[in-house]
Amino acid sequence: MQRQQIVEYLDGFLNIAAFADDVSNNGLQVEGKQEIRKIAFGVDACQLLFEYAAKWCADMVIVHHGLSWGAFPKRLTGIEAKRFGALFRKDINLYAAHLPLDAHGEVGNNAVLCDILKLKKRIPFCRYHGYDIGFGGELSKEMPLESVAGIFQQLYPEEEFTLLGSGNIRRIAVCSGGGGMDALDQAIDQKYDLLVTGELSHVMYYPALESGVGVLALGHYTSETTGINALMKKMQKEFANVEMRFFDLPTLL
Repeated sequence: MQRQQIVEYLDGFLNIAAFADDVSNNGLQVEGKQEIRKIAFGVDACQLLFEYAAKWCADMVIVHHGLSWGAFPKRLTGIEAKRFGALFRKDINLYAAHLPLDAHGEVGNNAVLCDILKLKKRIPFCRYHGYDIGFGGELSKEMPLESVAGIFQQLYPEEEFTLLGSGNIRRIAVCSGGGGMDALDQAIDQKYDLLVTGELSHVMYYPALESGVGVLALGHYTSETTGINALMKKMQKEFANVEMRFFDLPTLL
């Protein structure tokens, strides 16, 4: 399969052009070989992922968090020299999708988290830098907060989640990664019962407690494994002759 075919598919399917103001320079960030036989997937563009990809003889790496952000990197020295060098030496392509993969209605991080909870009546949630990147919805019936957390614990039995709040839950807002205080403020304003997110920071603690909005923090990494895996499964159907593999490199954060 030719690189350009895959890039054009991803650019179109993820609607990359609609996120021109994202701090991430989404799309093909490093150009490598034209012929693609193996694609490695991961959450974060990092040296360890590139080493695994090279050992597996990958021709392309697709990630959520790429290497090119705004005007960064200004110089290819230190860590950046090693990272880019690992790709250039093996002629490996790097493709990144940040907000496009958060916001996508089918394979996005937040859409998949909503699917796990079987949320109904979904609407856009969490306005971030001009984009709605999350979703809000309802459970089919009220459920204790601990039971909602249990749904994710069954999927990720080795993970330790942070749970704040108590009581029964019906309306849930979902914003993966580091939605932070912005996501919590919007969940409070829109009268959600629970915010499912990646990180729970110190400044969120008392506003959540005093507002009565519960917070379930899955961990930034865990909450964003959902989209990249869903994208891989989608692409496996579209490009059946290309071998694909997800490399799980948890940060425990």
